[in-house]
Amino acid sequence: MNDLRYSEEHEWVAVGGAVATVGISDFAQEQLGDVVFVELPAVGTEVSAGEQIAVVESVKAASEVFTPVSGEIVEINAAIVEEPAGVNGDAEGEGWFFKIKLSDPSELDGLMDAKTYAAFIKE
Repeated sequence: MNDLRYSEEHEWVAVGGAVATVGISDFAQEQLGDVVFVELPAVGTEVSAGEQIAVVESVKAASEVFTPVSGEIVEINAAIVEEPAGVNGDAEGEGWFFKIKLSDPSELDGLMDAKTYAAFIKE
């Protein structure tokens, strides 16, 4: 997945039509270390941008995951619930967290592109 957008809380969004895929950035999983537990939202949940939506726990810490966009959860990645290490293996690909039907696509404009995010995490 290229053309990802990033939040300041280190989530990424990849848009495909009216549905976006969301996960945590590669930088975030590196900071966490070995992921040992992932809790995801229920399909059908309505969420607003900035809301806490998931939890990811590693050997170092537990961290909240926030949704960078508003909408309805239409799918979750059961594979990372069963095998949380998948987040470490491919955080910005197969380690995605959930898919969300966008209720306000303009929210994507407030997210960073890859180049801006790379500068942001260097600060």
